[in-house]
Amino acid sequence: MALCLNDIEPLFALKGDRMYAGEPVTQLEHALQSAQLAEQTGADAALIVAALLHDLGHMVNDQGDTPTLRGINDRHEYVALPFLRELFDDAVLQPIRMHVDAKRYLCARGHVSTEGSVNGAQYWANLSADSKRSLELQGGIFTDAEAQRFISQPHARGAVSVRLWDDAAKIESAETPRLSHYLAIAKTIALRR
Repeated sequence: MALCLNDIEPLFALKGDRMYAGEPVTQLEHALQSAQLAEQTGADAALIVAALLHDLGHMVNDQGDTPTLRGINDRHEYVALPFLRELFDDAVLQPIRMHVDAKRYLCARGHVSTEGSVNGAQYWANLSADSKRSLELQGGIFTDAEAQRFISQPHARGAVSVRLWDDAAKIESAETPRLSHYLAIAKTIALRR
């Protein structure tokens, strides 16, 4: 069943107040912070929407609180795609699909930001306990060959950006624009309204 744009807000209203596994933010707060970080860096509308919706699969495939503690990989990066496929194109869908593999990539290769260079080991060390648990359930750190294959794909760099915003979007009580602000951006690129 595909979602329409008007289905996204009620889904966040219904399940967005659930705490984001092991973090001091709710699912909605995490989504809004991710989108805000994307917007603040000047990302295009597709990446802002991908940042907003990257964890929608956690709400669609609700496995309860902190499923990683029970050894469950909810495969959230894939679960939301059938619901969003008729709504957005690959510029939104692929960074969502690839943001988990982007974590595996960053643990192998690290990244360079305005704050400096972070190697893979430093990136891994800064992950939350839940992100480390989910990393193991999701296949672990990429080998060099896997990392190279990943980053050479279309939309991989966008997925890395979504992942870095995801990692930073866990600030308790952070002020963000409302969901309606980001849904208005989503409306500008939606394939069907």
